[in-house]
Amino acid sequence: MRGVTLDCADPQVLAGFYGALTGMHELFSTDEFVALTDDSGCDLGFQRVDGYRAPQWPGQDVPQQFHLDFRADDLNAAEELALELGAAKPAHQPGDGRWRVLLDPAGHPFCLTSS
Repeated sequence: MRGVTLDCADPQVLAGFYGALTGMHELFSTDEFVALTDDSGCDLGFQRVDGYRAPQWPGQDVPQQFHLDFRADDLNAAEELALELGAAKPAHQPGDGRWRVLLDPAGHPFCLTSS
């Protein structure tokens, strides 16, 4: 896989969030698109979409369509960092503590897991 691109209203804001969360750095940036890389060969992109509507978790009025999973050595520390960076923690938390579901600043669900 070459990469994954997320739709959003503000690519710079969302790229800043994920860059700080993952340590990835900017590869390319315009007002309409930002790409982050960690030189693994799989980049993370963010594209501006006019009229963007955030997915609804856990509801499906606006389906999530996909979500990203991030491995963390310390779930509590990773969750704390994500929340400090602007993520939100929804009340619905499946998985019996094996993973944490958070919402990025654009509303996309993503998971932190230790496995």
